[in-house]
Amino acid sequence: MRVVVVGTTCCGKTTFARRLAKALAVPHIELDALYWLPDWTAREESRLRNLVREALAGERWVIDGNYGRLQDLIFGRATMLIWLNYSFPRVLIRGLKRTINRSLTGEAIYAGNRESFRRAFLSKDSIPWWLITTHHRRGRRYRHLFASSAYGNLEKVEFRRPSASEKYLLRLENES
Repeated sequence: MRVVVVGTTCCGKTTFARRLAKALAVPHIELDALYWLPDWTAREESRLRNLVREALAGERWVIDGNYGRLQDLIFGRATMLIWLNYSFPRVLIRGLKRTINRSLTGEAIYAGNRESFRRAFLSKDSIPWWLITTHHRRGRRYRHLFASSAYGNLEKVEFRRPSASEKYLLRLENES
């Protein structure tokens, strides 16, 4: 099984993917962790593509992230695509809570980077702003992908509510 987990910013892709990977006893690959270097520096594209190729070389894995420019590498190897397609208000509330919490606690993420209040709310790189400006575009992209015959190799699963994705994970966790 090779699973891709996608969805808008702050929908819970990484949390879901970690649990899924654990339940399936397979490696978890987090694209954001491969992309970000210290000081919020983006990894050079060719190096990122090489890291992703290496990570995908295994026969079983779960990967999460929305890097459309890596879709050619990832979707061609995957067997399943899971879309966490939650409503905008739900994701916005989650995103605000997560961002505020990370800003207050100084939790290190991706190469030791931290979300500061200034960066989180007062910069052009704001996570809430990114969520607001990409949520509907991502929804259209994945709706089109699910409706098309592209990547016919993929079993496509859409969860529209966190309760449905939680039920799915609990079933898998209880089976393992």
